[in-house]
Amino acid sequence: MTLHLSEADVRRHLRLEPLIGAVREALVDLSAGRVLQPLRLTMDLPAEGGVLFVKPVLTREVLATKLITQIPGNAARGLPTMLATLVLMDATTGRTLAIMDATWLTALRTAAASAVAADCLTSPGPKVIALLGSGTLARTHAAALRAVRPVSEIRIWSRDPANVEKCSFEINGRPSRTAEQAVHGADIVCTVTNAREPVLKGAWLKPGAFVAAVGAPRPAWRELDDEAMKNVVIADSRAAAEQESGDVILSGAAVSAEIGEILAASRPRPAPGATVIFKALGQAVEDAVAARLVYEAALCEQGSVP
Repeated sequence: MTLHLSEADVRRHLRLEPLIGAVREALVDLSAGRVLQPLRLTMDLPAEGGVLFVKPVLTREVLATKLITQIPGNAARGLPTMLATLVLMDATTGRTLAIMDATWLTALRTAAASAVAADCLTSPGPKVIALLGSGTLARTHAAALRAVRPVSEIRIWSRDPANVEKCSFEINGRPSRTAEQAVHGADIVCTVTNAREPVLKGAWLKPGAFVAAVGAPRPAWRELDDEAMKNVVIADSRAAAEQESGDVILSGAAVSAEIGEILAASRPRPAPGATVIFKALGQAVEDAVAARLVYEAALCEQGSVP
């Protein structure tokens, strides 16, 4: 019987700590070639200036496809700018196991990937975090980074001061008047915006900072300027970064390694003190492992054996 899982179901079943572990393993598997994952299909939505992404993947356990829309105008409607639905299937038979709302799943697994990279590429100890963006991804990144590092301060900036105030209150952060003010002296910077032009300048970065560049998922979109992209660039997927990321393509930056390669110790970590840009495009394998966690938890709740 196919399970139909709402956003509330997904929120109830998807826990952050096991998700971080599952995403870590998924990124290693992706880099090791143990996952069949083509580049996502994209289609522009001209009337709204948005995009539809179609993201299939086959892991050893499941087959999954996620449909995700990015509609900038949704913010004015009181809706998430990113909405998603995921179909989870049996990897052997193709039987549909579950259809689930994947909006929250996407937000949490995106933050989990940033947390995996931060845990791998930053030193231990308390961190000052800057969040450029004040939407759902800012909130999930605050939680995920707190799960892997002690946090002494979180600063938030976006173009909407009211959203900044609300986000700051909800995550116990501090509003910043400008992006530069937020970034100055920060150990970890997360760009989680809908920007199509750079909002982060490399000149603002503290030497040795770690940047999780999460937005700008199209070849002509950017969140980081050329100076920022002159630093060491690590990607969740080299192929995706080189073909889908405007930050990489337009700056001419070279991807040094995939995070999965560094986690598996098949590629060396950046030199101590290096400023690191982690360019994340959001890989379908992350969706698949997150959906499997939700599915198995839902079965357990019903008294079934996964």
